Amino acid sequence: MTVAAAGLPSSVGQNRLLITGTMMLATLLHVIDATIANVALPHMQGSLLATQDQISWVLTSYIVCSAILTPLAGWLADRLGRRRLLIIAVVGFTVVSMMCGAAATLEQMVAFRALQGAFGATLVPLSQAILLDTYPPEKHGFAMSIWGIAVMVGPIMGPTLGGWLTEDLSWRWVFYINLPVGLLCLFGVLTLIHDLGPRRSRPFDLTGFALLAVALGSAQLMLDRGALNDWFESIEIVLESVVAGVAFLMFLIHANTSHHPFLDLRLFNDRNVSVGLVFAALAGLIMIATAALMPPFLQNLRGYPVIAVGVMLAPRGVGMMISMMIFARIAGRFDSRLLVAFGFGIAAFSIWQMTQFNFDVDAWTVVWSGALQGFGLGFVWPPLSTIMFANLPPSFRTEVASLNALARNLGGSIGIAALVAILSQNIQIVRSELAPSISVLNPAWVSVVGSGGQGATTLALWDVELTRQAAMIAYLNDFHLLMYVVLATIPLLALLKPAPVPPRR
Repeated sequence: MTVAAAGLPSSVGQNRLLITGTMMLATLLHVIDATIANVALPHMQGSLLATQDQISWVLTSYIVCSAILTPLAGWLADRLGRRRLLIIAVVGFTVVSMMCGAAATLEQMVAFRALQGAFGATLVPLSQAILLDTYPPEKHGFAMSIWGIAVMVGPIMGPTLGGWLTEDLSWRWVFYINLPVGLLCLFGVLTLIHDLGPRRSRPFDLTGFALLAVALGSAQLMLDRGALNDWFESIEIVLESVVAGVAFLMFLIHANTSHHPFLDLRLFNDRNVSVGLVFAALAGLIMIATAALMPPFLQNLRGYPVIAVGVMLAPRGVGMMISMMIFARIAGRFDSRLLVAFGFGIAAFSIWQMTQFNFDVDAWTVVWSGALQGFGLGFVWPPLSTIMFANLPPSFRTEVASLNALARNLGGSIGIAALVAILSQNIQIVRSELAPSISVLNPAWVSVVGSGGQGATTLALWDVELTRQAAMIAYLNDFHLLMYVVLATIPLLALLKPAPVPPRR
């Protein structure tokens, strides 16, 4: 398939690298902002006079609106054209970022972050679809490996960049930094991207979109706020889970009976698409969930400051970049399924290394395990994308790209929610198992602190230590569980069909 056949002028072949850079900038705008504000929340909380529960909506509003509107990217691209939609998204995202930086109240911040998530929802699927159209099939692996650097490294760069901007400037620069990036991206889109405008004029399925939006929004709220509200002990979480389940079931029924469904379920007849989405969710789980667990582990149990934690986690992105550049050189020479299996295997080994952590773990060990994990994940995303889009008509690329982004984000959200819930539960269980050992009836306890070790001060000190020990064991249990999940899903790669290798030109 030539570039022209994909709906783009043949002249783009001369500017492929510039187009790739522009699409990476568009992707970075969205994926970095999903995590860049995390470390700035305590500073925002004081500035905006918010409680701990209220300030969490700065993150929740962005994530929920992004999840709701991501599936809409395919229909909007068909109606408006990819170029026009991308311009609207980049301009809107950049302007709203400035409004976030200037927000004077919590209500303004939450509203602006919701708009930011809405504009950013289309950036990732549009960027991926445009790159697939820009490159011929034999270079899709190369394109996905280069673009994948932005997708995979962005969430890791976010907290590091956010911590540096917050410490050296102010939390408002977490959002102002989007202005130069957005303007540069907009210039690239205006000068380099030229498509043929709208492709299909299918009617908008308002009912289907509304049902899917309610299902995704409720599910994301449940996952994001579950740990804060003690999960199903909270009426809010129960209601959100019921609404999500009922709305999704109604969406499936409607999609199967409507003449023009919002999401064409026939896409899932392509085994590579349906199975590929499962592995996209798993990749998101590994990438996002471990990125969420490591900062509190390093800060609370090892005592590292925020900036040091960001520096220690950054090599994971370096590992990803190295493996993606290697894949760009070898794309098409090996079965993509074997490369994905190799990547997940390396990631599982790195997680096994994390199960060996203790209170004396040094910075180099943390850096090495993170870099190795990034190296493994870098061999997952590009070949997986190549497999998923191998037999897909170009007209469906934006729609599947949006599902791909949604699966990755939902996988991360589900992973964080599950692992944090298990972590909290295990801390309580392990603590209750260890607590009886602090007693004068325990000879080992008496030999350490003496027969007078039941004093209030001594018990208070040992209570703190007991909680630390329980937390360490709980973190290691989480790492074990994550490793087993990765290993158990690797055999499912046999369900994927190998991507055809076009003749090299």
